[in-house]
Amino acid sequence: MIDPFKRLARKGLFLFDPETAHGMSIAALKSGLVPACQITPDPRLRQTVAGLTFENPLGMAAGYDKNAEVPEALLRLGFGFTEIGTVTPKPQSGNPRPRIFRLVEDEAVINRLGFNNEGHEAAFDRLSALTGKGIVGVNIGANKDSEDRITDYVAGIRCFYSVARYFTANISSPNTPGLRDLQARESLAALLSAVLAARDEMAERSGRKIPVFLKIAPDLTEEGMDDIAAEALAHPLDGLIVSNTTLSREGLKDQRQAKEMGGLSGVPLFEKSTAVLARMRKRVGAALPIIGVGGVSSAETALEKIRAGADLVQLYSCMVYEGPGLPGDIVRGLSALLDREKAGSIRELRDSRLDYWAARKV
Repeated sequence: MIDPFKRLARKGLFLFDPETAHGMSIAALKSGLVPACQITPDPRLRQTVAGLTFENPLGMAAGYDKNAEVPEALLRLGFGFTEIGTVTPKPQSGNPRPRIFRLVEDEAVINRLGFNNEGHEAAFDRLSALTGKGIVGVNIGANKDSEDRITDYVAGIRCFYSVARYFTANISSPNTPGLRDLQARESLAALLSAVLAARDEMAERSGRKIPVFLKIAPDLTEEGMDDIAAEALAHPLDGLIVSNTTLSREGLKDQRQAKEMGGLSGVPLFEKSTAVLARMRKRVGAALPIIGVGGVSSAETALEKIRAGADLVQLYSCMVYEGPGLPGDIVRGLSALLDREKAGSIRELRDSRLDYWAARKV
């Protein structure tokens, strides 16, 4: 339940259209107006995934800090890692406004931004200036007018290799026409081969191997999940991110806003994305890392993603409703849940409800 201070702050921000409010929140983080979260490190939350050591399993998903403006400020909110982007080789303005819509009754957001960002060069310059040691991933995509989208992903690997702690190849946004076609098996095989070859080439040059994750949609058929799992296992991919926004509008209360085109995120995405996560875990086995994202709004929902097969979790849209204190609340809440479960580490609880979620009909 949102407290009175959060309610007042949210009411103030909600006086503005969503995109303006988003810009205001970035400005507030830049200026230092948002206080850092004080969290006592809990070694039970620390784990190594894809060769990286995360102080806690909670990350900020891509989409919020598209242009790498505030990664260190986000880490100070309590996140164990953050992901900038999606960033494309050339700057692009994205789709026409309005393109973000709040569904307040549902605690959801619909967006059709279309990879609006300032391009590789601007994001690289900002990441190069970072002084901290926190984990900042780079989410790479393709320009809308690109004649060769795979080449755009390869360019992202090459551009950011010296500054990224991990990469995410985003082929699952519904807002760039044809992008999700890259999830088809033949196209995905070509993409992974090219991207991972570029990664391996850069690793040989630099002496450091940067993990590459693949971000997939929640709207896949069983056959589509089979194909992605097969290609993920056939290539030296470091992990999956499950999932992006959904085109589904099932069960929404706000039927007026539900008619807007774009991807839906927030609380209504939780069950669908968690079921897909579990089904992908079943397909890829225990070893391949998975980051679970979609509808994480509390310590309980974060832990449920882990129980369904996630190693790490990410959030974004639920912060629109809960405010910047949410990551700290979740991390502290996870420690409390480990106390309750008498668990020595968060890893012990992974997959403990895998069968339940894999069988869930959504």
